[in-house]
Amino acid sequence: MYIAKVNITLKESVLDPQGQTVMKALNGMGESSVKDIRVGKYIEIKMDSSSTDEAEKNAHRICEKLLVNQVIESYTLVVEEI
Repeated sequence: MYIAKVNITLKESVLDPQGQTVMKALNGMGESSVKDIRVGKYIEIKMDSSSTDEAEKNAHRICEKLLVNQVIESYTLVVEEI
C-alpha cells in the first residue's frame, strides 16, 4: 500500500484572491513580516501498487486527469510506502 501526498497551488502568474485576503487579515493583526501568501490544496491518495514507481506514475496520471487544472495550477507529489 502506498500513499501519494499531493500539494496543489495556483501558478505564480495567477492571481490568488484567497491568499491576498489572508495576507491582509494577517497584516491587520500586526503580522507585518508577511509579504505574500499562496493558498492551495493538499490531497492524500492511498493506493495499491506493485512498486513506488508504479504508485508515482498512477498518482501523476490521477492528478493530470482530474485533480489539477494544469492551465492555472501546478502540483508536487511525494509517494511513500505505508
